Amino acid sequence: MRILSRSTLRDFWESHPESEEALKTWYYEASHANWQSPIDIKSAHANASSIANNRVVFNVKGNTYRLIVAIRYDIGIVFIRFIGTHAEYDKVDAETI
Repeated sequence: MRILSRSTLRDFWESHPESEEALKTWYYEASHANWQSPIDIKSAHANASSIANNRVVFNVKGNTYRLIVAIRYDIGIVFIRFIGTHAEYDKVDAETI
């Protein structure tokens, strides 16, 4: 998958250094994946949640952080829409962000 944009993850881990390893691991796995549907994601990431509008919520670093992505399965692109703490996640609409 093509991930847009890694800089969002980098900016986050620079302010939350404890998330760096987990986000780099997620990025590596996602960029080498060939997800064709939410089922493919669920088989690789059991704790991921598929929601409306082709959004997927990933638990990062033992569920310390939440990562929301929008996926265009037809063209293999993952758009990073949000990364934050649970408190920050609770303030956004994951289906529309």
